[in-house]
Amino acid sequence: MPINFFKENVRFTFRDKEKINSWILRAIRKHGNKPGEINLIFCTDPFLRKMNKAYLKHDYNTDIITFPEMEENDKITGEIFISIDRVKINAGRFKVSFRDELHRVIIHGILHLLGYDDGTPKEKEEMTKMENEWLMRRGF
Repeated sequence: MPINFFKENVRFTFRDKEKINSWILRAIRKHGNKPGEINLIFCTDPFLRKMNKAYLKHDYNTDIITFPEMEENDKITGEIFISIDRVKINAGRFKVSFRDELHRVIIHGILHLLGYDDGTPKEKEEMTKMENEWLMRRGF
């Protein structure tokens, strides 16, 4: 299975791994790419903040950091670090379920691996639109 699930310093039980795996693979293929090895690492706010500071020079909490790796044979590979603490906070802030917010963050990371960015308002709008489309296509 090219999608791997890991935990780092967090108590969290991930549900629906097979369904999430299938959903991610559909998204990658629909965008015309082949899946490589993708690691989803679930962690805490302090863990991800340290990474954000060390690798991106940002000293603040974030919900996700995506590290694309070199594509071999046109395969999408990389690591996606997700703060479970931040997902919980944002779910309350945006008045959505934890599950929906977690899935939004996961597909957000996948879109980054596919080459999409959200650095400008226009890019952010397009990315949010794609996130919403993929949330509707979950099928579970």
